Amino acid sequence: MMSMILKGIFWRTALLCAALTPALIYAQPAKPATPVKSAAPAAATAVATFGGGCFWCVEEAFDQVAGVISTTSGYMGGHTKNPTYNQVSSGGTGHNEVLQVIYDPAKVTYAQLLDTFWRNIDPTQANGQFCDHGSQYRSEIFYHDDDQRKAAEMSKAKLLKNKPFSGDIHTLITRASEFTPAEEYHQNYYKKNPLRYKYYKTSCGRAERLKEVWKTR
Repeated sequence: MMSMILKGIFWRTALLCAALTPALIYAQPAKPATPVKSAAPAAATAVATFGGGCFWCVEEAFDQVAGVISTTSGYMGGHTKNPTYNQVSSGGTGHNEVLQVIYDPAKVTYAQLLDTFWRNIDPTQANGQFCDHGSQYRSEIFYHDDDQRKAAEMSKAKLLKNKPFSGDIHTLITRASEFTPAEEYHQNYYKKNPLRYKYYKTSCGRAERLKEVWKTR
C-alpha cells in the first residue's frame, strides 16, 4: 500500500515540478487562493461539487457535458483556512480535492451530473481513487441543498441495487462547506499540459480501471 501511495504522489509531484520549474526560478511562492463561500450562483444557473480523486481528471470529464458552464478545481471539507495544494496533498488539512461545477439546469439536470460523476470514479475504492491514495482523494458528493441531498442519496441507492461491479460503495454524501479554488496552475491542467496530463492519467491506470469497473471494454 505504501508503494502505491508513493507512486501516486511521485507522478503528480514530478509533473507539477516539470510544468512549474521555469516560472519558479524567478517567482516567489504563490499565495493561496482566497476562499469563497459555496453559495448559489446567479439566477438560471446552479452549482454542484464533486470529489472524484485527481481534480485534473474530474475537470476533463465534466467539461465534456453539455449544459456545464464552467468548472473550477479546488478544495472542500477540511478544517484549515486557505489551504494550499501542498497542505491538502499531504493529507493533514482534512480537505478533499474537488471540482465545483456551474451548470444550466435547463440544459442538464443534477441527476445527469450525478451519472457523469459515478461513471468517472471507482465507487468501490475507499480513501482514494486509482493511484492516488489518502482521504484527500476520496470519492464524495457535496450537496448544496436538500434537493441535491435527496437526489444523491437516491442515485447511490439505485446504483447499489443495479451495480455492474462487486464490492461496497464507499462514496460519501456530505453537506457542502467553504470552497477554496486551487492554484491557477491546476485550472484546466489537461488543456495547458496535454502531454504531461496524458502521461499522468495513463500511468495512474484511471481509464483502464474505469473500463473494468463499469464493464465498458
